[in-house]
Order: sequence, then structure tokens, then C-alpha cells
Amino acid sequence: MTLLIRDAVAADAPTILRFIRELAIYENAEHEVKATVESIRASIFGEGSVTSALICEREGQPIGFAVWFLSYSTWLSRNGLYLEDLYVTPDARGSGAGKAMLKRLAAIAVEKGCGRFEWSVLDWNEPAIRVYQAIGAEAQDEWVRYRLSGDALKAFASGD
Repeated sequence: MTLLIRDAVAADAPTILRFIRELAIYENAEHEVKATVESIRASIFGEGSVTSALICEREGQPIGFAVWFLSYSTWLSRNGLYLEDLYVTPDARGSGAGKAMLKRLAAIAVEKGCGRFEWSVLDWNEPAIRVYQAIGAEAQDEWVRYRLSGDALKAFASGD
């Protein structure tokens, strides 16, 4: 079975939303999904978007997606590629789809002159961690990720 990895287009927004919901269910966070087809079209494919997406197909059917954007490293003084999400449908796991999308993203990073390719993974997602270790990725255990969102973000921004 041949895999096709292609750039996503605006018409893929419903498929991307379906994959986002499936990923959220897998991560026990379905209640956190606020995305809509319209918001995906605007944020990934709209004018001025800094985000891109890939679709992975097998026999003409979408089986996975990846969403990414460029980041920046002050120490390297170069862009990096940050993978926000990568998802493969349960029936397609083990087919090489995830690794193929990672490889395509690595190629994009090289083509764009990026100094690094980074992503985060939940510490309990052992299948994904095994794939990442198998391709030579290294965990950045010394870094702790922080987040401001929702009301806390608004309160901090407004000075409250």
C-alpha cells in the first residue's frame, strides 16, 4: 500500500477537524477542542497564516495529518520547524504513516534551512515515544513547558 503525503488545502478542513477530535479523544481531552471547520480554514489556510498542514493518504483515503509552523532559535539565529500535532487513525497505525510524515517534515525543515525540528509528546504515549526514539529524536528532559491560556492569559495580559 502506497502512502501519499501532500500539503493540506482548505477543502481538507473537515478532515483535519475530524482528526483533531480523534486525537483529543486519544489524549482524553475531547472537551478541550474548540476548533471548527471555519476556524481551521481561517487559521491554517487564511491570509497571513503562519501554520501549515500535511495530509497522509493511503489508497486515496486520508489516514493522518500533521500541523506545523516555523519557530525561531535565538542561539542558532535560525528558524526551526515545530510540529504541533501529528495523528494517524488507529487502523493505519503501524503502516509507517507517522514515520513518513515525520520524514516529510524533516525534509521541509532542511529545505527551509531550519536549525531544528521539535515537538512535544505526552509522557504516557509510549507508542509515539518509541517511534521518535527509533528515528533518532532525543527527549529534552531539562526543559519544562509552561502555558498561559484562557482566563489566566486574559487576566495577565490586562494587568489584573
